Amino acid sequence: MKIRRALAGDLDAVAQLTDAAYAPYTALFGAPPIPVTEDYAPRIGRGEVWLLESSSEPAGLIVIERHPDHTMIFSVAVGPAFQGKGFGIALLRWADEQTRLWHLPEVRLYTNAKMERNIALYKACGFHETGRRPNPYRPGWTIVDMAKAAQTTAIA
Repeated sequence: MKIRRALAGDLDAVAQLTDAAYAPYTALFGAPPIPVTEDYAPRIGRGEVWLLESSSEPAGLIVIERHPDHTMIFSVAVGPAFQGKGFGIALLRWADEQTRLWHLPEVRLYTNAKMERNIALYKACGFHETGRRPNPYRPGWTIVDMAKAAQTTAIA
């Protein structure tokens, strides 16, 4: 397993991986979640997209934003063939490590209230719910905001 910064040539792989990972939620919601509709080219250009590769094949990705007082996780996506192998947890741990290296105190993320499996995973990884709010882009959808304190030492 290797995590590397996505390059411009990875744009199609990023879009396909995101679409496949979020497909069950697209079916559940009747519309694609925000990460599926995102234009990743600018994010790749800013260095926000990181690919997790397994045997040189894109298996997952994480999109992180560096803010002055926190790291924001925009998306975590693991391809269906790679789910259940701990890759999502590895990506969350990697975000912790980046946050520590950036000397930031907190990691934040947000998700849809109906993504109960993801919320449970985030809680198991140390995140706590900080609030709920209406999704400004999708009427009727509810966003769950979550956060956790950054690790102060390297992750084992």
